[in-house]
Amino acid sequence: MNVGIICEYNPFHLGHRKQIVRIREDFGADTGVVCAMSGNFVQRGHPAIFDKMRRAEAAVRCGADLVVELPVPSALSSAEGFAAGGDDYVTKPFSAGGVSTLSRLCDGLCFGAESPDSEELLTAAQALLSEDFPPRLREQMATGKSFPAARQGALEAMGLSGSLLESPNNILAVEYCKAILAQHSPMRPLPILREGSYHAQTPDAENPSASSLRLCLEQGTDITPYLPREAARCFENAPRHALLSGERAVLYRLRTMTEAEFEALPFGSEGLWRKLMHAARQEASLEAVAAAVKSKRYTRSRINRMILCAFLGISQAQMVTEIPYVRILAFNDRGREILRSVKKEGFFRNAGQPIDHPFQDLERRWENLYSLFQTDAPGAPGGNGKERVFFQSKFTNP
Repeated sequence: MNVGIICEYNPFHLGHRKQIVRIREDFGADTGVVCAMSGNFVQRGHPAIFDKMRRAEAAVRCGADLVVELPVPSALSSAEGFAAGGDDYVTKPFSAGGVSTLSRLCDGLCFGAESPDSEELLTAAQALLSEDFPPRLREQMATGKSFPAARQGALEAMGLSGSLLESPNNILAVEYCKAILAQHSPMRPLPILREGSYHAQTPDAENPSASSLRLCLEQGTDITPYLPREAARCFENAPRHALLSGERAVLYRLRTMTEAEFEALPFGSEGLWRKLMHAARQEASLEAVAAAVKSKRYTRSRINRMILCAFLGISQAQMVTEIPYVRILAFNDRGREILRSVKKEGFFRNAGQPIDHPFQDLERRWENLYSLFQTDAPGAPGGNGKERVFFQSKFTNP
């Protein structure tokens, strides 16, 4: 049996290893663990704190068998798109999205949730996919509610509990179930209880949140006690990346964009692209730009994703373009056996492997731009195709 995980590992910590251990406790020591991981940019609209190759290596050294990369358009999508791949996944399934990718390799999808009841999550997912949901959602949006609040209200209007969509892990859990249902995936959902606080400012000793660890790094606090030893070694002396380190480059891009380029951005519906354009031409910092655009209706994460897409040159059309391959970042002996089962498809390609496809040019551009977010000083361009897949010859069971 192979179990998939859709993840960011930003950074990989003790809680992530605990999930891998739990999978093998529940399904057997010989269970394969396959991770579809965000690359150098993550869903909250920021660069990953450590680069994708180090994070993938950490995952395999800590018990994962295979790590493949979620393409940037999928990684920078809303919760729906992050789970399935692209923000138009129902009418135009994103071939390299998390669920569709893992469906080629896995029998189940494991994820943390505050309410780890698969039947409850599937019922909510069915409701959100039903024909009754869109008109209910429009009614709620017409009252001026934000999209998350409107979704909760629409679900309650259908006789279900909207509180299920209050916590971030439950929201993603329902989206995973939606994608499994919409794509007729052979995977079954395998939710486990999410322990610890997602928004905690101080790391929990046994269940730290990635956000609390990033805050520690910003404050100069050592995070080694909250990482598996193998992961700590991967991140030791590794360059760190932060959005504010590339602020001038991002502001330059925003200030030189044309109106047509703003209009073509993803997440810019209902005139939001115009608000961003005006803010970019008036405000002096990224914080001020985001604050000027944010409102009760539009979340900060959506604004951040929109700004990062503008910097990376990602349009709405590119967000829903199907990608015929995903990159392999790291694997071990068991991961190699898993890959052999789909080798003839040619869907999985090694990191750095040249591919005759227009998407490769975009990949290289994004890799080059990632280095501008390095915290000490801008790094050398990274989109030179020199990435090397990490291989661990001997399987390690954490």
